[in-house]
Amino acid sequence: MTKNEKREHGDLLYQAILTLQDLDECKKFFSDLCTVAELRAMEQRFEVAMLLSDGMIYNDILERTGASSATISRVNRSLQYGADGYQAVLPRIKEKQAEHGV
Repeated sequence: MTKNEKREHGDLLYQAILTLQDLDECKKFFSDLCTVAELRAMEQRFEVAMLLSDGMIYNDILERTGASSATISRVNRSLQYGADGYQAVLPRIKEKQAEHGV
């Protein structure tokens, strides 16, 4: 398999995710796709990203989420030097939360 073929196969997953129409479909899809442990790890990393972007310090995040310092550091590194995926999503999520008074 060539690099392009591998990339196309990987792109299929992201294309599938983009077809999800609501929260319920998204939960069902990821429930089928991932193990419970994988889902919890992704949920935890996203929560850590939210808290870091809000300016919370490592020790408070560790206490609140139970995430390891390595996980917090890894997420922080992604926030600072990653592909800007978090930066694309975090403002949108925060805006939705503000609209719904969360």
